[in-house]
Amino acid sequence: MNMNRRFLLQRRPEGTPVPEDFEIVTEPIPEPGEGEIVIRNHYASLDPAQRGWMDDAPSYMPPIALGDPVRATTVGRVHASNHPDFAVDDWVMGLNALEDYSLATAGGFTSNIDVSQVESPTQFLSAMGAVGLTAYFGLLEVAKPKPGETLIVSGAAGAVGSVVGQIGKISGCRTIGIAGGAEKCRRLTERYGYDVAIDYKGKTVDELAQEIAAVAPQGVDIVFENVGGAVLDAELLNLAKHARVVLCGLISEYNSPEKHGARNLWRVLTQEATLHGYLISAYVDRFADGGAQMGQWMAEGRLVMDEDVQEGLENAYAAFMRLFSGANTGKLILKIT
Repeated sequence: MNMNRRFLLQRRPEGTPVPEDFEIVTEPIPEPGEGEIVIRNHYASLDPAQRGWMDDAPSYMPPIALGDPVRATTVGRVHASNHPDFAVDDWVMGLNALEDYSLATAGGFTSNIDVSQVESPTQFLSAMGAVGLTAYFGLLEVAKPKPGETLIVSGAAGAVGSVVGQIGKISGCRTIGIAGGAEKCRRLTERYGYDVAIDYKGKTVDELAQEIAAVAPQGVDIVFENVGGAVLDAELLNLAKHARVVLCGLISEYNSPEKHGARNLWRVLTQEATLHGYLISAYVDRFADGGAQMGQWMAEGRLVMDEDVQEGLENAYAAFMRLFSGANTGKLILKIT
């Protein structure tokens, strides 16, 4: 008899998560009730947001309850269905959990997907999924880039940042990427098409700010922020007049007991800039249109998105921690089966 392995949150992490914060248990496969389906998860997205959901703190989504599996966007096939719109073996995507089988209801984030459109179903978790569309809508709809503007992206070698830079180039921007280490900076220019790559490692806020100023003497028009902390402070010192700051993530703060915060926020005032907190959930009803455009750019060779696929639910903790060590190269995905 098949069973359901589940990666549970057993206690709230204090700072950086440790293996003892989690447990893998085996339970019976759930049965669908009226209007429900059971999804056999094949792939799961691993994202920095999951770290925030582990804390018992107010957020845009409720905390993961202790004893529940870690929430994750997954792609899989319908194992059992009690809903007319979902047949057994249909491919679906939804906000489920790190587990073999998830009980889901129609609506919300659960939807059928056509895997014949893509080279791999994982692309619905990367370029054509929430991560790629975070870059797409965050830049085009929130920042509204204009040709000739200067765009700076932190975490530029990551899943979102690498795509933001490429869409920026498609939009006619001059692009500056900030990443950690020589190898990631090389990828920024050689693979993702950034005009300039800056390595933040080992630099103070003032040193990083000076390096940004040297390549953007007129300031930056758009900041797409994924990192926060000292990196954001250095970027804020280089805002052009009426700049737009899209606050997408603050990964440098997620495991820190004492938050750095934004200490140069006064520059938003003096430059009459705009600071916009951004969540992809506002654009769920437009995913199909955004995904179609992303797919077209990929087919035309104008956009690439790398995937870092780690295997095995038993390796979920080690895979997740790649987000914070900088070991991942591209969109981090866990192959469950």
